[in-house]
Amino acid sequence: MKSKITKLSINGFEHIVLVNPDETLVFTLRERLNFTGTKKCCDEGTCGSCTILVDGIPVLGCLTPTVRCVGKTIITIEGISSKEDLHPVQKYLVKNGGLQCGFCTPGVVMTAIPFLDEHPNANREKIKEGLSGNLCRCTGYKKIIDAVENAGKELKV
Repeated sequence: MKSKITKLSINGFEHIVLVNPDETLVFTLRERLNFTGTKKCCDEGTCGSCTILVDGIPVLGCLTPTVRCVGKTIITIEGISSKEDLHPVQKYLVKNGGLQCGFCTPGVVMTAIPFLDEHPNANREKIKEGLSGNLCRCTGYKKIIDAVENAGKELKV
């Protein structure tokens, strides 16, 4: 397999990187471009920790070939907000104690933001369903759901 020079649009900037044809997006982001906010966990598409937005749609970085992202807009957790200006989902995860070890947090944020964009009036059951692909081993989910619910309320104002 020959490596290929690839141009990727990540968080509003163009990156040129040499990738293998079978390389996953999470590998490229973490190992080649040092976007380590995206977590690599199960490597099977079951935990959601590697969720990234590609053209606004949450995708699992461990299952997405990098070469399929050429010409698309990629947003990682690093591109969501600055430290001074957190997105409401991030703000309420902190405020409501919806994060502990932080391993699942990037995937939860990257799933919750487009979910709330699509379902601005989501109730708790709908939020649970929307986040169902994200596994957390620390919080018990209640505080995560509280955070997403509170963020949704703020975003509606």
